[in-house]
Amino acid sequence: VKELEIKYGTSATKGLSEAEAAARLQRDGPNALRPPRGTPGLVRFGRQLAGGLQCLMWVAAAICLIAYGVQRGQGDRGSSDNLYLAVALIAVVVVTGCFGYYQEFKSTNIIASFRNLVPQQATVVRAGQTLQVNAAELVLGDLVEIKGGDRVPADIRVLAAQGCKVDNSSLTGESEPQTRSPECTHESHLETRNIAFFSTMCLEGTATGLVIGTGERTVIGRIASLASGVGNEKTPIAVEIEHFVDIIAGLAVFFGATFFLVAMLIGYPLLRAAVFFMAIVVAYVPEGLLATVTVCLSLTAKRLARRNCVVKNLEAVETLGSTSVICSDKTGTLTQNRMAVAHLWLDGQVLAADTTEDQSGEAFEQRSASWPLLSQVITLCNRAQFQPGQEGVPVAQRDVIGDASESALLKFAEVTSGPVAAARGRFPKVAELPFNSSNKFQVSVHEAGPQQLLVLKGAPERVLERCRGYLREGEEHPLDPEWRRSLEGACLELGGRGERVLGFCARWLPPGSVAAGTPPEALAEVATGLCFAGLVSLIDPPRATVPQAVRKCRTAGIRVIMVTGDHPVTAKAIAAAVGIISEGSETPEDVATRLHLPLEQVDPRQARARVVTGSELAALAPGALEELLRTHPEMVFARTSPQQKLLIVESCQRLGAIVAVTGDGVNDSPALKKADIGVAMGIAGSDAAKQAADMILLDDNFASIVTGVEQGRLIFDNLKKSIAYTLTKNIPELAPYLVYITASVPLPLGCITILFIELCTDIFPSVSLAYERAESDIMHLRPRDPRRDRLVNEPLAAYSYFQIGVIQSLAGFTDYFVAMAQEGWWPLLVLGLRPRWEDAHEQELQDSYGQQWTFAQRRYQQYTCYTVFFISIEVCQIADVLIRKTRRLSLLQQGLFRYTWVCIGCFLCYCPGMPNVFNFMFQWWLVPMPFGLLILVYDEIRKLGVRRHPGKTHLGTPWIPGTHLGTPGPHLGTPGGTWNSPGTHLGTPGPHLGTPGTHLGTPGPLPPPLDSIPSPHPPQIKAQVTRPGVCRCLLLVERPKNPKRSPRNHQKVTKKRKTLNT
Repeated sequence: VKELEIKYGTSATKGLSEAEAAARLQRDGPNALRPPRGTPGLVRFGRQLAGGLQCLMWVAAAICLIAYGVQRGQGDRGSSDNLYLAVALIAVVVVTGCFGYYQEFKSTNIIASFRNLVPQQATVVRAGQTLQVNAAELVLGDLVEIKGGDRVPADIRVLAAQGCKVDNSSLTGESEPQTRSPECTHESHLETRNIAFFSTMCLEGTATGLVIGTGERTVIGRIASLASGVGNEKTPIAVEIEHFVDIIAGLAVFFGATFFLVAMLIGYPLLRAAVFFMAIVVAYVPEGLLATVTVCLSLTAKRLARRNCVVKNLEAVETLGSTSVICSDKTGTLTQNRMAVAHLWLDGQVLAADTTEDQSGEAFEQRSASWPLLSQVITLCNRAQFQPGQEGVPVAQRDVIGDASESALLKFAEVTSGPVAAARGRFPKVAELPFNSSNKFQVSVHEAGPQQLLVLKGAPERVLERCRGYLREGEEHPLDPEWRRSLEGACLELGGRGERVLGFCARWLPPGSVAAGTPPEALAEVATGLCFAGLVSLIDPPRATVPQAVRKCRTAGIRVIMVTGDHPVTAKAIAAAVGIISEGSETPEDVATRLHLPLEQVDPRQARARVVTGSELAALAPGALEELLRTHPEMVFARTSPQQKLLIVESCQRLGAIVAVTGDGVNDSPALKKADIGVAMGIAGSDAAKQAADMILLDDNFASIVTGVEQGRLIFDNLKKSIAYTLTKNIPELAPYLVYITASVPLPLGCITILFIELCTDIFPSVSLAYERAESDIMHLRPRDPRRDRLVNEPLAAYSYFQIGVIQSLAGFTDYFVAMAQEGWWPLLVLGLRPRWEDAHEQELQDSYGQQWTFAQRRYQQYTCYTVFFISIEVCQIADVLIRKTRRLSLLQQGLFRYTWVCIGCFLCYCPGMPNVFNFMFQWWLVPMPFGLLILVYDEIRKLGVRRHPGKTHLGTPWIPGTHLGTPGPHLGTPGGTWNSPGTHLGTPGPHLGTPGTHLGTPGPLPPPLDSIPSPHPPQIKAQVTRPGVCRCLLLVERPKNPKRSPRNHQKVTKKRKTLNT
């Protein structure tokens, strides 16, 4: 205490003087958190209007306006087309800019959520007087007092405490209330008992302490700085769209410049050549892309909202679908964030209790004769009580006055033994010794008819010290060594599961043994010679839906990592319970136990699972964390600080993973902000976590993440389909200009028609692809690799441009030449006709039949050609949108007849009277129909080939990108690790077989790290010595058969044999 007084220049009894407090407040500033500086909204909106494709469209619009002005000045009345095109382009830029701004907009004021955690008033002692001051006015060295129900107003060093317990769950992840006392119990400031943290809640008791941290110098302040200092990384879908925009912009500029130069070389005026440049840009730029993407993301966000998932950032929807690693908090995310009775030890047997949230699970049978006494002790030796007025509320959901452990025991007694209030009424309390950290037990005495009943609970070793016998089958027996060994074994078993174990005992006292008002200290002397009734273990149980959700994540190739501030034993137990550590997986400690070796002699790489504490993490060398993540497919991090959670996320990202972080506490907010997608809990989540996250689960259900993953994968699939559909028509839109320049034919397709295709006819079909259902194998595929599986890649572009696009171009030109021939212009005459066709002074141009055409008649025929080519593109695009419904499955499997817009379009075109409006001739539709049918048949054949030869997209195929095939093992030819864990060679140096130091096999290739997923079917390797120095290894690989019809086929496996010789 003296050292503290000297260090902070204060008094541990009188506090600071008012003058000194004012001076320090002036020096250090208020006990508050500074808000971050954000980008103004106008600047963000301006970026949307001047980025990517928008710049090209501004240039195109400027060229149109210049062309309109020049042509208008020359008296050309036909120049209005350029004005309309310019207005349309500007409108598209502004509208898509609004869409982009809405998509980008989200709340960035992380600090505001932390302000909600700051208490408004604080009790402080200054100059020996107790005062109520604003919490923002506290300074270093202030002497403050806190009591049950208060928020801790700053980081304080506890000087005195009376039964003080605080809730650190939102800061450290510990479910159990933490005792505060003056003693230093640990080197880490997060684990010692003599420090209470700013913004945590004092649950009970009182404490006095010195302020040692205010504002941003508190632990919560450093977390706030971490969260606000983490930049907003681009989401994967934003990167993909930017990549797509770069490709399209490059192609548009290249082809536009090429056509511009060609037009200039063949004698076109500069302005006319510039209009050609603009036409190519319009043809290549997908003007409706951003609107389509936003509508697709919004639609998926609404679907998720119906399933209690609120998406703050639309792009986060697709990011969740790309996720390859989920770093999940334990408390409140994987678990229920409530203590519950997990097991009992009664009559020498461990019995399981019902830990489900709705009490729908199986529980032990209450047939033992020893159960009534244990139940009675649980009911009476308990200070917790239900808040009044909750008679109709299920027991598990009732609010309780009391700490977490006693609340769990109270609810357990209410469910198993009936109304607790009635039982306590029959046994009124006479005296009580509350639980404290020095005694580690609690005693109460109750009237029980003519006698008194003393009941006691506490740490098993302290309870056993006060017992002389134990209860078995309802009868008391003296303590014996065999029973003690049984008790110790039960404590070790339950404690090894991460459960808190309490012992219960009782003793009947003669009437009047303890009088009302007996001092608590005197009860400790009476509490001897007791009868041990049993053990009860408590745990924060996992949510019922989590194990299945983890299994689905594993099936989908997603790695789940637990990151918690809780005890490593508890973390390991919960990880095993929910499947993060799978059945049969061992940690290095388990391997050491199985082999009866010291832990130091065990190679950690032999273990599939690993539990790493925060102190071990802090001692790791640079790069060692990445090596751990590569080596062990199943990871649990315990006792981690917020900075270490952030470090884990960054390490996963450096290894190429798309990381999702789930959490609900203040301690999770920096990692939530840094992750590719942050998922916060809506009910138990703190304001800080919700502000930092991209998605909020309103029902706090981890299983909802699986729904989000499926929807995210679906939206990427659908966006890919939509973009493929959009790209295909670029070729039939570009080809008319190419032929126009090279073959000198009248222009088959105009700019206004192209813009009409882009912004009108193709918007609805492209958006309709967002409504497509997921294909049946979508959750049996590996997560998307952002470096290889791009939104637009070479196979997609080649198929869209050079296959389907070429077919559409052929359909357009066929219909174009048929329409020209129908009016008397045969193909051979059309070739080379452009100069005379566009000559306004040529008023008697003859066709193939000798008919003379004026310039106005030729302009009308040219517009007719625009319409014909437009119809051809649209007929083929109907076939295109049909084939884009699926990427792998046949149309007959996915469903074919769901095209409301196509039906409406046909009705509008051919209902009575409408042909007179549009002037569409029936034969114009017939010519492209065979080409549309060809597209359908051609694509069905392609999909059949994809299903027959699915490649390496499914889990369980012979090779999944990882590191090496195995790790060094002690036995010849035996894999020392898992399918994707890093190793060196297939075998190890053989001291007996072959030449010493010779390796069996050669190093396998080293694909990109961490985006690999451990195969659910690890390889089996059998070795056979054929001659000295040679070992023949048989590698048995289980892989799924071709998934042609249903996901069930993935469960069928075949064995593929490979022989490896050295």
